[in-house]
Amino acid sequence: MKNLLIDRLASEVRTVELMSHMREFARWIKLSGTPEEEKAFRYIDKKLTSYGFRTQTILHDAYISLPGDASIEIDGRIIACITHSHARPSAQGGTNGDVIYVGECGPADIEGRDLKGRILLIDGMAVPQAAYLASRAGAIGQIHITPDDYLHEMCVSPIWGSPSVETLDRLPSTVITTISRADGAELRDRLSRGERVSATLHAQVDTGWRQTPILVADLDGPNGAADPFVLFAAHVDTWHYGVMDNGGANATMLEVARICAQHSDSWRRGIRLCFWSGHSHGRYSGSTWYADQNWAELERRCALHVNIDSTGGRGATIVSNTGAAPELRQFASDIIAAETGQSFAGRRVGRQGDQSFWGIGVPTMFGSLSHQPRPEGHQGHHLHLGWWWHTPGDTLDNIDEAILARDTRIYLRTVWRLLTDPVLPFDYGTHLDDLATELGAIAPRLAEDCPVDALIEETARLREAISTMMAHAADADAVQAERLNRALMAISRSLVPVESSTGDRFGHDPALSQPAWPALQPLRALSKTQVNSDEACFSVVSAVRARNRVAYALREAKAVCERFMANKT
Repeated sequence: MKNLLIDRLASEVRTVELMSHMREFARWIKLSGTPEEEKAFRYIDKKLTSYGFRTQTILHDAYISLPGDASIEIDGRIIACITHSHARPSAQGGTNGDVIYVGECGPADIEGRDLKGRILLIDGMAVPQAAYLASRAGAIGQIHITPDDYLHEMCVSPIWGSPSVETLDRLPSTVITTISRADGAELRDRLSRGERVSATLHAQVDTGWRQTPILVADLDGPNGAADPFVLFAAHVDTWHYGVMDNGGANATMLEVARICAQHSDSWRRGIRLCFWSGHSHGRYSGSTWYADQNWAELERRCALHVNIDSTGGRGATIVSNTGAAPELRQFASDIIAAETGQSFAGRRVGRQGDQSFWGIGVPTMFGSLSHQPRPEGHQGHHLHLGWWWHTPGDTLDNIDEAILARDTRIYLRTVWRLLTDPVLPFDYGTHLDDLATELGAIAPRLAEDCPVDALIEETARLREAISTMMAHAADADAVQAERLNRALMAISRSLVPVESSTGDRFGHDPALSQPAWPALQPLRALSKTQVNSDEACFSVVSAVRARNRVAYALREAKAVCERFMANKT
């Protein structure tokens, strides 16, 4: 019966409604904090109000960076390029220096090389990691060679959200540009022949504090503001017209909101829709500010975060490569299979895309949902979102109506189940299996300096305790289901921060890639040091603290299970 109901709701998705929204979003270039962006926010607000949502627009200060004109001069020739959000503007008259090729500008590419005062020629898109490493190496400029035939706009700040006093010095100190593959190949060839190449970079970047909006829309569950809620969120700001990124997501959210609101009498918990600014030009400044300012309420009431980005792209036939937290992996797999028959690959959620709620302990799923098949031989960043991604080509003609409707049905199935399932679909057994695998991989080397045997045992005990607790889910009445949901949310608050961040519940890790269980990084680092070396001794200090942090999280989660079992009726 449940599946039949969900199938019926999925059939209510209206392509004509979706495309009506898309035509509106296609009208505006929505740079963060601009009047054009405000028009899109007003349109969304009007629609949600008509669906019965309670809306609020919040204005807040954010550190926003809008790239301007750019060019490169080499041997009297002007080379076309773009510059990037949070790059440094060039000096008056341009920033001049010798060019040196550094591959992809990874740690191994630049280690031991004197790059001070140089302009780095780099393979691949302009990303925060390269900007951070180039800045620390003393470079004055970067020339990135695009991996395809298009110049993709990028934000290169490695700081998650607006800078703080503690993080301000991490902003890039280099002028950063991107050029075509052909121009890049020519420069690379000249350098490989031993030629000296001097370049002058010209770049305008408007960076500073400005007011940006957040639109919050609530529809409560049966018990009003006392109920937990599902956070369903996406950004509105765009590069250029941004019809797919992120007009598609905004249209999908509106259609899911419309259909769900018509059946709110079946809900067991509420929903909160948030629409951010500052994603593209502030490195997730909107969602970060919201997480900081509303920490206590989110910690108390937010059941989980459903993220959405770039739905409906032409040729985006693959939905199996999106991401989900380990405890939501099976749930995501069930949803994707029900709508498309595709098998979810089980990817973790990457460190990107307004995932600003991990420290609070909120599980998350999805983000960039639908992808194109990756072109053969391409390993480039984000090429799976279509050539038009972050370019002026992100226009209405690159939207496929059928794919947009399919993506919307996937999100509708997801949100509907999260609103109506008696027990939240959190599988912390899988989550802890992942932890056990991570610990098992490093345990042998740590046996003397920082043994993790007790941590492995604690992981097993917690897994058993959660299994025992969840055995009551199938026959739980409404009261028991609510108690179980509260317990699952409490377990999330303990485990999610150490699985998805370094463990600081009140801060935000840098916008740089991380492995699973980042809180284990000091233990991993120790496992790779030479035994009895000074490096190992220093590493032990950090490793012991990391072990304590994870052990505490496990104990807190186990205490939740014990309280539930002690008070079950």
